[in-house]
Amino acid sequence: MSIASQVTEIIAEQALLDASDVTPDKSLEDLGIDSLGLVESIFAIEEAFDISVPFNANNPTESEFDISSVRAIITAVEQLVKDQS
Repeated sequence: MSIASQVTEIIAEQALLDASDVTPDKSLEDLGIDSLGLVESIFAIEEAFDISVPFNANNPTESEFDISSVRAIITAVEQLVKDQS
């Protein structure tokens, strides 16, 4: 399973949606994911890929981790996984 599909599955699970409803252009807000869901998604991504996401839950907009869209999250996770290897 690709990184993109795994991230999509994690986000879909948090949003209680089918993975096919989670498209790259959607924001987490579009998907109905609140701040708690965002934090849970970040933890699930960290666990799934054994990475540490540079994310500040207290101030998500000032994080180094781009959460502006599903595509941005996938790109950031791919980079973190690449940097780790």
